Amino acid sequence: MLHSTVQASHHDADHGHEKGAMAITGFWIYLMTDCLIFATLFATFGVLSHATAGGPTAGSLFDLNYVGLETLLLLLSSFTFGLAISGLSNEKKTSVIFWLFVTFLLGASFIWMEIHEFVHLIAENAGPDRSAFLSAYFGLVGTHGIHVTLGLLWLAVIIHQVLHFGLDATIQRRLACLSLFWHFLDLVWVCVFSIVYLGGVL
Repeated sequence: MLHSTVQASHHDADHGHEKGAMAITGFWIYLMTDCLIFATLFATFGVLSHATAGGPTAGSLFDLNYVGLETLLLLLSSFTFGLAISGLSNEKKTSVIFWLFVTFLLGASFIWMEIHEFVHLIAENAGPDRSAFLSAYFGLVGTHGIHVTLGLLWLAVIIHQVLHFGLDATIQRRLACLSLFWHFLDLVWVCVFSIVYLGGVL
């Protein structure tokens, strides 16, 4: 009887480990599809970056100091997420929740600044319908912003789950996936900042 119980326990553990590995692999596949989406958007922007139709150009529209602050917020959020993962490895629930909350605030501030920038551009008659360049710009930056917003919703759900269920194996796996997603968005934004903003203004 004891032998059967031990065997069942080992079987459940192996099944859980296999399920977790499949979930991580599946998430990596999802990230690869996201890479294709952003690669297409970057390529489109590259082709249309000079198609201003006589309208405003990147040099006349973008404020590098403003975008630099946006970039700083998002990079800091990646650092604070790393601190949350550090707390996870030490099974410090309070530390994980605190740093996830700080990450949420930084990400939300980034989105607020991006929305403010979009509203300002549209008010200056530089909306996505003004030129192919601006359509490509809003498409690329807006898609990244939507991803960050979804990441914020995911963060809020994870914070709720950690509060109520602790740091069990399922929560740890979900946090690992969210960490991959968040750092991926940071990497994409570094490319946006370098190609769209720096490349357009300098």
